[in-house]
Amino acid sequence: QQSGRKYNLFLKRRLRIDKRHQSKDSIFFRDGVRRIDFVLSYVDDLNKEWEKKLERRKEFESNLQKAGLELETEDKKESEDGKIFFVKIHAPWEVLITYAEVLNIKVPIRENDIPPMVENPLDCVLFPLRLPEKVMHPEPDYFTAPFSKDKQELYLINDESTFFSPSMRNRIVNYILTRCPYGTEEGKKKFGIKRLLNNGTYTAAYPLHDCQYWKKASDPNCDSERYTLYMEWARFLRFYKEQPLVLIRKYYGEKIGIYFAWLGFYTEMLFLAAVVGLICFLYGLFTMDENMSSKEICDPAIGGEIIMCPLCDRDCEYWRLNTTCESSQYSHLFDNVATLFFAIFMGIWVTLFLEFWKRRQARLKYEWDLVDFEEEQQQLQLRPEYEAKCTQKKKNPVTQEMEPYLPLTSQAVRFCISGATVLFWVSLIIASMIAVIVYRLAVYAAFASLMENTQTLQPISGLLTPQLATSVTASCLNFVIIMILNFFYERIAIWITDMEIPRTHMEYENRLTMKMFLFQFVNYYSSCFYVAFFKGKFVGYPGAYTYMFNRWRNEECDPAGCLIELTTQLTIVMAGKQIWGNIQEAIVPWICNWWGRRKARNNPENLYSRWEQDHDLQTFGALGLFYEYLEMVIQFGFITLFVASFPLAPLLALMNNILEIRVDSWKLTTQYRRPVAAKAHSIGVWQEILNGMAILSVVTNAFIVAFTSDMIPRLVYYYAYSENEDSPMSGYINNSLSVFQISDFPERNEPKENPENFVICRYRDYRYPPDHEKKYLHTMQFWHILAAKLAFIIIMEHVVFIVKFFVAWMIPDVPADVKAKIKREKYLTQKILHEYELEKLKERLCQGDKRATEKEFIATEGRMELSRAM
Repeated sequence: QQSGRKYNLFLKRRLRIDKRHQSKDSIFFRDGVRRIDFVLSYVDDLNKEWEKKLERRKEFESNLQKAGLELETEDKKESEDGKIFFVKIHAPWEVLITYAEVLNIKVPIRENDIPPMVENPLDCVLFPLRLPEKVMHPEPDYFTAPFSKDKQELYLINDESTFFSPSMRNRIVNYILTRCPYGTEEGKKKFGIKRLLNNGTYTAAYPLHDCQYWKKASDPNCDSERYTLYMEWARFLRFYKEQPLVLIRKYYGEKIGIYFAWLGFYTEMLFLAAVVGLICFLYGLFTMDENMSSKEICDPAIGGEIIMCPLCDRDCEYWRLNTTCESSQYSHLFDNVATLFFAIFMGIWVTLFLEFWKRRQARLKYEWDLVDFEEEQQQLQLRPEYEAKCTQKKKNPVTQEMEPYLPLTSQAVRFCISGATVLFWVSLIIASMIAVIVYRLAVYAAFASLMENTQTLQPISGLLTPQLATSVTASCLNFVIIMILNFFYERIAIWITDMEIPRTHMEYENRLTMKMFLFQFVNYYSSCFYVAFFKGKFVGYPGAYTYMFNRWRNEECDPAGCLIELTTQLTIVMAGKQIWGNIQEAIVPWICNWWGRRKARNNPENLYSRWEQDHDLQTFGALGLFYEYLEMVIQFGFITLFVASFPLAPLLALMNNILEIRVDSWKLTTQYRRPVAAKAHSIGVWQEILNGMAILSVVTNAFIVAFTSDMIPRLVYYYAYSENEDSPMSGYINNSLSVFQISDFPERNEPKENPENFVICRYRDYRYPPDHEKKYLHTMQFWHILAAKLAFIIIMEHVVFIVKFFVAWMIPDVPADVKAKIKREKYLTQKILHEYELEKLKERLCQGDKRATEKEFIATEGRMELSRAM
């Protein structure tokens, strides 16, 4: 009964509001004319700091009004929960034109008359992938020029209320909010909405979405761009369609637009890599039955008669080589001649991707008016935290103004603490990897014993060998450890970067990027590096095995090679990360929003205002895009650094990215508040990281083919040691296994049982037999293979690097047509501006002061002639 009475009171309050004849989904003030450009919210809690917060709000809002902004407050009685106040902000025309000039915003001066590009002959084939023209290009293309208050009649101002787009408007208002003072505390001038959010004076600050995502706005003055983005872009059923990048840029700003442009381009380029990788995999699949190595291993007369030395001390038994028949067949899927081709192909593909992206980026810079763009002043300005924590001041040599600075001694101490913390966490990752290696060594014997003695596992013992069981469980354990370390380090990295007190926003972001990437690099790739380059390389030989910490015997590779284990490791970590990432990105925000809106769902939809709907959404923070880039760059490492071991990695990445684009667009459009529009002309420091990984990938793949796969030993045998001309690879398995006399086993290594009284056992190495004068020393074939491996690495690296640099040199960073268009637009823009100035001078000539104006007139005409000549 009491809850029913409360609900009736709520309805009465809402009915009073509805008498104003304004839709609760409106994005305008109560007058229905002035657009809401930003919303601030706060809770009027009566705690000990209540009076201080009230004073700050009064001062801040008063200063906002002095800056020209118009405010309208919604009382807490009118909010859905009866607790939250909402302050709606509108930027009038005078404020917009003032700050458009300050921010150097480019606006239309004339419709673009440069002929469009020649139609692509494949357009008819690609037509099903295209979006409607009104979605792809919602407005005509214009020549633009930086806005100036003194030249308003030069610009195409048809309607003052729509001349500046909503994203431009919220960017201007945010610029004012970040600089508006709110008083003096502890002798320091305080300013900026960020501080007010941090100290709880306001609970949120955000621009509004223009409508609900699932239906168009009822107001005809609203473009309903959010609805269009949802219907044409953010639904998974549109996965095969191109992205409406112009609309994304218009609604969210260039910074988010450039991310989706890069992600889309990366996904398109992955298609080629995925097709070639699939062909290489199919080659391995179709030639599986022709593989002589696996034939010999599976042959009862060859593999069945070869007795292998135990894989662990004391508890493991002697075993026959043909028990690894299935795993040797599967290893051929990834360890074949096509692997070498694919490794070289991916080295060239990476270069093509990075070079073509530069060209795509250059085209976007032209189309999005970013050609003359310098990093936004907001990115280069001093961070409020820097100003607050740096008490000492010195004169800036450029501006000649006093500004805060951090003394060199303080910087040195902070960097030392930061470096030590990063080193500690990297050491922690390496320690966790060593723990996983110890787990591998410790449980291998248990798996071997379990599989030999358990009858229920006998049917799958051929497929699930002790090596594979150990590898799979260790990979899963490693993935769990990676996720746990990742969770803690993200917070540590932010804390360290805050402690360093970077000077500008850009410096802060770059430092955090390098710390996070270094950690993620070691965290995600260390286990793959271990399997690829260390496992099975330092084993020793029977009777003289090497031990970790003098206790655990080092792991051996499968007789068919370690590549299949690297493939297993890569698949589990890469696929696990992508699945977990999508769960975090899509399901977690949805659950949070569902929980936050559970009360509002009981109320009539028309009583749930637009600012309240957006208030209940998740916040897309300043580091929102940072995590998106980081996720994709880590994936880029998986498909480039270790791709020689897993040709299907690009296909997995392609399928993930098709989903990723739609998940990112869906959560941004439906689950998050509208981010403040920001400019960016590139993907920033990530470009350098990608370039570094591209170079490293050539080295890692060369080493994988040489040392992890079995290709070089096979080629050496084929050309130098084969004795059968009709079947050159027959006898390779016997040749690659050395002989050990069981009586030479020390007590520590000798198995407890030898029921069949074997005299000799075989092991994977190239050593002299026990009856040779160089007993158990490396044979000449070992040194031949080692020399061939080193020669292969040098040759492959040089060939790929030469091709890479040649391709990079051949492909210009800026397309020729874009260069021409930039020059043409600059010329026409200058001409339009000069003609405008001439008209103004002619008017002044008619009005008086002829001598001074005539000189100005001649100078302006001369400048036009010079411009034409140039």
